[in-house]
Amino acid sequence: MRALRWRGFWLLVLCLCCGLARAQTTEAWLLWPAGAPDSHDPARAETVRVTPQGEHVLTHVSQPSITPFLPAPGSASGIAVIIVPGGGHSEIWIDHEGYNVARWLQQHGVAAFVLKYRLARERSSTYTVEGTELADTQRAIRLVRSRTVEEHIDVHRIGVMGFSAGGELAALASTRFDQGDPTAVDPINRQSSRPAFQALLYPAIPKDMQLSAQTPPAFLACGEKDRPDISKGLPMLYLALKQADVSAELHVYAGIGHGFGVRASNPAPVSGWPALFLDWLGVLFPNGGTP
Repeated sequence: MRALRWRGFWLLVLCLCCGLARAQTTEAWLLWPAGAPDSHDPARAETVRVTPQGEHVLTHVSQPSITPFLPAPGSASGIAVIIVPGGGHSEIWIDHEGYNVARWLQQHGVAAFVLKYRLARERSSTYTVEGTELADTQRAIRLVRSRTVEEHIDVHRIGVMGFSAGGELAALASTRFDQGDPTAVDPINRQSSRPAFQALLYPAIPKDMQLSAQTPPAFLACGEKDRPDISKGLPMLYLALKQADVSAELHVYAGIGHGFGVRASNPAPVSGWPALFLDWLGVLFPNGGTP
């Protein structure tokens, strides 16, 4: 993987200019095609606002889904990542913390799935972070695991990556997993929700995380100038992971604040975090190749 890490750089920069329409290279997969449980206003359309910088921000998600970005079969590593964008649990910043990241991974042989989840903290919401949003994240992991054969994915190489509020969900999914219900009528619910690895980018860190030797390996990154609960909290989480004998890698970028994601305007060295993540995957899965 190390030799391939910059191959897609200029193509990524070009893609960043193409907008939301071209980002969705394939049709989204509904997490619950018959309707998400306990969803309110299911007929209400998602709302999209565009920032002055041209980025797309979503609200009013009632039909949670994942949008797949699949590498060409000949270049597929067998690794898959469910990407959980942030937005304070009140909106979803779907470009720089979602589609841009997914395109980069896709170009480097990693299957990526961008999650749209129901929002607990938008106005009048009855959803919860540790209930509804976590359930959507776990369902996304189970759904990808149920389709590994047709999508050239290794069932043992499915991980989760989250940004900011999405990082909180990725951390929760990595500490509150189960092996699935073998008696479930829905075959997706028979699948395990345990991710093989977690990548937490400037995450909101859950309180009272129950870490153990079964906690998935972690890639951690944030900016030095982020708010203290992240810039100081993430190194503390790294130490807690090591105390629990969990493999982890930590990067704290000097002079960088919150919300860098993948943007063409990111300065070096923080612009290189996806390549470091890819290198880390190469250490985690040294054999490479498709399943």
